[in-house]
Amino acid sequence: MRKNFGAKPWSYPQPVLMIATYNEDDTPDIMNAAWGGISDNDEISIAVSNTHKTADNLLKRGSFTVSFADVAHVAECDYVGLVSGKKVPDKFVRAGFHAVKSEFVDAPLVAELPMALECRVRSYDTDTDILRGEIVNVCADESVLTDGKIDPAKLRPIVFDPVNHTYLELGAKVGDAFSEGNKLK
Repeated sequence: MRKNFGAKPWSYPQPVLMIATYNEDDTPDIMNAAWGGISDNDEISIAVSNTHKTADNLLKRGSFTVSFADVAHVAECDYVGLVSGKKVPDKFVRAGFHAVKSEFVDAPLVAELPMALECRVRSYDTDTDILRGEIVNVCADESVLTDGKIDPAKLRPIVFDPVNHTYLELGAKVGDAFSEGNKLK
């Protein structure tokens, strides 16, 4: 038997996305956004309330990076979601993060978070709060690579559990994509 919960913003896994932008004075800003994901081959879509400092920066600078929160930085990533850049303008630094200028877009990379998407704003609808970004580049620190590929066991990304309000670490491999279904042919 199933239990009905009604319409809820629940999906599994829900990545914990760290959106970094530059403020007007070129200082870095960062926010935690759990509602987003890949929406096309070169596009990410994220819900970003237009009340956030990040929304102001997106409209002014037209660029952002999306890093993936990881096990090693749970507290830091949660912190930047708890405080507003409008009230705590140096929250990037207070979280212990260091900015590295992206080579591809006018936005900072977070040195401590080893994987990021570098994006240009494709559209931002202030009525629906939906940000669509063109993915210009994906970069990853060599520390999370195995044989030149991103290794989830080294990256250790976390996901948001919206039902229980917890962060979870991704688990072990359970199969090979585009292969397991062949067993049923």
